[in-house]
Amino acid sequence: MTSPWPISLDDVRAARARLAPYLQPSPLYNYPLLDAAVGHGIQVLVKHENFNPTNSFKVRNGLSFMTALPDAQRARGVVAATRGNHGLGIAYAGKTFGVRTVICVPVGNNPDKNAGMRALGARVIEEGRDYDESVQVAQRLVEADGLALAHSTNDRTVLAGAATLSLEMFEQAGTLDAIVAVVGGGSQAVGAITVARALSPSTRVYAAQATGAAAAHDSWHSGQRFTRERADTFADGLATRSTYDLTFPALQAGLAGFVTVSDAEIADAVRLLMSTTHSLVEGAGAGGLAALRTLAPQLAGQRVGIIVSGGNIDEATLRRIILREL
Repeated sequence: MTSPWPISLDDVRAARARLAPYLQPSPLYNYPLLDAAVGHGIQVLVKHENFNPTNSFKVRNGLSFMTALPDAQRARGVVAATRGNHGLGIAYAGKTFGVRTVICVPVGNNPDKNAGMRALGARVIEEGRDYDESVQVAQRLVEADGLALAHSTNDRTVLAGAATLSLEMFEQAGTLDAIVAVVGGGSQAVGAITVARALSPSTRVYAAQATGAAAAHDSWHSGQRFTRERADTFADGLATRSTYDLTFPALQAGLAGFVTVSDAEIADAVRLLMSTTHSLVEGAGAGGLAALRTLAPQLAGQRVGIIVSGGNIDEATLRRIILREL
């Protein structure tokens, strides 16, 4: 029988050793005001990945991929598809190691993220209606130009990089009763499952997706993998419409629960994080808190970790959230 686990704790520790010269651990903070807002006697521990270089946990994925890439492949260059944060992580790693990077994004992608990738030296190609179509563009460049594909999900070094944040969480928190992670491709949640299985088997990992981009959620509950026609959410890090070979089996085997949250609930969580932590959070970064508020009755009295996975929100979207137009 094929194992559902794409990476091991040894893979995560190896990734952390590769990242250590380039990336400091991100902080894990508790905010009494946030505890009070969530209620039910829950102590919320916030992992601030929005404080990383590129303002996202995806810098871990990019550095892990690039540090594991053979010199011959680095010389050919790297291509990735993204809605933004994965591309920023790959571009940051490319700049760090002098590797040519090409980033494929859908038409109409977050302009601030596009500008950030270009500022890091990446060539940005805008083509396709969504992330999944941008993956096809990236694959075309692999075949035409011999570039190495840095897939945001279906790559073990990427998954190991993402898991380093969960390894830090357990070292910083001591004990956690639960972790709530969001799912776009699933690297964040699979990383949490991998580390919890090895270090704290009693810790339950829950996942969340946006209601308008719930392919993995629906597949998990039905036991049958779906691909949807659309991914409708302002949280661009969650705007995927399919499941992924390396992550979905682990989500099936390892999650304690899987919920959806609406765009209105995500926007409310962005506002709550701004008022209680005074830090900037993008939609995907607030999804864990939105889900925790849904799960709160069943997690009463527990210590729960959430991951603020990124802070790369554009001004127009932030304005709509503040004015309660979402």
